[in-house]
Amino acid sequence: MPDKAGSFLVAGKIIAAHNGNIVRVNYNKAVDTHTLFIEVAAESAQHQLIKEQLSRCGYLSTNGSEARIIMIVLTLDDRPGAVLPVLEIINAHNVNISYISSQENGTGVQHFKMGLFIEDTSEIKSLIDRISKVCEINILDYEVTDRLLDGTVFYITFANKMRSILGLSQSKTNEVLVLANSLMQILDEHNKPQIKTFDYIRRFAQFVREHKGERFAPTISRNTLTDDVTLYTIEPPCGSNTFVLECGDGLLFVDSGFACYRDEMIKLFENLYVNYHNTPKIAFLTHSDMDHAGILSEFDRIYMSHSSYEDFCLDIQGDAPFRYQNPLHAPYCQLSRIISEYAPPPIEKCVALAPRNSDDVLLQLVGNVKIGGYNFDFYEGPGGHVRGESVIVCPQLKLLFCGDIYVNIKGFSEQQREFNILAPFLMTGVDSDSALAKQCRSHLVERFSGYLFCPGHGAAQIIE
Repeated sequence: MPDKAGSFLVAGKIIAAHNGNIVRVNYNKAVDTHTLFIEVAAESAQHQLIKEQLSRCGYLSTNGSEARIIMIVLTLDDRPGAVLPVLEIINAHNVNISYISSQENGTGVQHFKMGLFIEDTSEIKSLIDRISKVCEINILDYEVTDRLLDGTVFYITFANKMRSILGLSQSKTNEVLVLANSLMQILDEHNKPQIKTFDYIRRFAQFVREHKGERFAPTISRNTLTDDVTLYTIEPPCGSNTFVLECGDGLLFVDSGFACYRDEMIKLFENLYVNYHNTPKIAFLTHSDMDHAGILSEFDRIYMSHSSYEDFCLDIQGDAPFRYQNPLHAPYCQLSRIISEYAPPPIEKCVALAPRNSDDVLLQLVGNVKIGGYNFDFYEGPGGHVRGESVIVCPQLKLLFCGDIYVNIKGFSEQQREFNILAPFLMTGVDSDSALAKQCRSHLVERFSGYLFCPGHGAAQIIE
């Protein structure tokens, strides 16, 4: 929309005329001068009419989907009019200057730093060639979130960066942009820096994608628990730990990390177990967060709390899962879904244990599963981290899988530490109820002293 009085009024009148209800609106001139986000509840036909009328006003322009900013530094003689030939060239190519900075330094030359907003990217080479014939020019590697150049180009540039990192379609790029703005609005209300929001989202996406393929290098440790039971701990740089128990004639997996690492994880399993594809595979799930449930569909049967089962059912039916029902967590979780390529597991593979039905105990026993002669007790927690959280205990092996009720922060690798600062910022905290989560964590440590704790993140350790 144009940066002038009455612009929102025009949009508001169009929406109201078609019986649309504005359920969210955000405009932040400090971030982007021309972009207004409006989420409207209306019938499908009304939505279409609103869209058509806003488009006729020029408010839904799709121009600039390939636009980008390039940062250049010009070295010019310190004399009157030295910059004019360059400005003439820029004007001839219909390029907007989104940022400019220069200061006399007494050396006889000035260094003009410019941000050029280029809508037709095929013009870049010609533009640079022409400028280079007038003066020395250097092109800088520039991240849009390093500094606000000019509000008129911020969202387009951010969207293009995310599309480039994730290989998104235009519709998915638009979805990411809306979610990023919604997240910024929430964090702004909590007095968090606006641009830091976009920087963290970009870093999250880049981190996940940069660790695929040959760059996927988890820490793998092996523990021989008994003569017939071996435990492997797989700690990726991001996403949850995956634990594998070689137990009897089959394999038992606990949690499974991000979905986007499916190929990498299966290759790893094949290297660990020669007959992997022909071996029965059972999985236990500590909770349904997507960084723990990414590749559950790989396994034959998946045991979980009744609430986690309900969570997957909601998702598959197209209803809001539990995390999405929390307005502080929903935008981050929806972004994570896109970035990590998540989909819920097939419900026919899921086995729900008994529902938690008591508020009198922090950890309620809800079921028992016997694997390879060993009993695994499932305790469902009160939902301090997330509804459906489980602790899985094998007393015979003095072994405990605790998900994110207890994480070993001191056992993080440098990469894990770098990644794990992102979610708490973007979610304003990862726990649904931090006080209850703390209480449950203390109870767990006290009750199962001497057990080998296998946490959702960080190295396994014996808690004394």
